[in-house]
Amino acid sequence: MILNLPYSALRAFEAVVRHSGFSPAADELGISQSAVSQHVRALEEWTGRELLVRGARQSAPTRDGEQLARAIAEGLGGISDVCNRLRERTRSDRTIVISCLPGFAFNWLFPRLLHFDLAHPDLSISIATDTGQQPFSGASADVGIRYGVGDFSGLQVDLLMTERLFPVCAPDLSPRPESIEDLAQHTLLVDENLHHGKFSPTWEFWARQCGVALPDTVRTRQLGQSNMVVQAAIEGLGVALGREPLVIDALSAGRLIRPLPHMTDSPLSYWLVRRPDAKPGRKVEEFLNWIKSETAALPDLPAAMG
Repeated sequence: MILNLPYSALRAFEAVVRHSGFSPAADELGISQSAVSQHVRALEEWTGRELLVRGARQSAPTRDGEQLARAIAEGLGGISDVCNRLRERTRSDRTIVISCLPGFAFNWLFPRLLHFDLAHPDLSISIATDTGQQPFSGASADVGIRYGVGDFSGLQVDLLMTERLFPVCAPDLSPRPESIEDLAQHTLLVDENLHHGKFSPTWEFWARQCGVALPDTVRTRQLGQSNMVVQAAIEGLGVALGREPLVIDALSAGRLIRPLPHMTDSPLSYWLVRRPDAKPGRKVEEFLNWIKSETAALPDLPAAMG
């Protein structure tokens, strides 16, 4: 007999164990951190066992939790593989599935898809957003757009675009920062999900590369996704460290400005990835040619206001 299992709770718990925390699990599942916590608590009540040792920054499974997480990963992973194969068989030849980060999809890719639709009315694009924490398998997407240093072993990898880093804020932010010291008067908006170690394009990285020191009294606000950081800056909630591809449209439209001239190259770039055995079909080639032409046509970066 198969038990009536709480599948949502099982999936949430496995994600928490795999990421060693609630916040990245919530990002992967597309739900709030509170909802993930409720799922895990409900699963512990359902099993009658403590499954997780919760910590301030990381959480670890108990012995029972580790056994359960392994079983979930194996069981749901097998189900996912079968479902992906079934979906692959029925996927229309007209549809191109792209896997990419939510922030990149929202700030860069979505605004440009109309250009693709107009140029290719016989094709359609489906976007599958994910955090990029798991390796690109190619099972559920034709092309992946990944953010990193390019070390995606076992895949076809092509550079899509690099990025530069610089402060951005709303044009009516008051008082407008005119020096590094002025940042002490504002909240620095921080993407809390930059999991790239020493390569993460953080405020601290930017300051080191620009040869400046951040004010000791600077305030920060942690946000869960890069598109939330950009939107918070547009709304005047603080100063964000702009990553060029994610803010270029807002800068060009005047929704954001560069209050300071300090700028440096990011250690990370955007990459197109595909399975190593992927054959260049017409629809994928059409997409690759289109997205490369879009990056080549990006507008110049507006000058800093200072």
